[in-house]
Amino acid sequence: MKRERITVTVDAEWIAAGAAAVAEGRADSVSAWVSEAMAEKAACDRRLRFMDLAIADYEAEFGVITDEQMDERIRLDRQSAAEFRAKSAVQKAGGAA
Repeated sequence: MKRERITVTVDAEWIAAGAAAVAEGRADSVSAWVSEAMAEKAACDRRLRFMDLAIADYEAEFGVITDEQMDERIRLDRQSAAEFRAKSAVQKAGGAA
């Protein structure tokens, strides 16, 4: 991939985080660390765009997803997560689930 030099202004906190990543051996350079972060952000943005399209397609076919449906999905997901954590805790403790 072709590389270009740019000048950006960022919060000092992120500069320190990049420098720490280099010092700890988690990145070859601050530039590499920033490039990786930008690549991850671009990938996340692509996934969100595809999700928006998928939701629009779903709603075009089945109707708008209601707040009640979202609340029910959240409730079911939390319940499932709690059950999974409980099962994992039992397995870690050496019991059967």
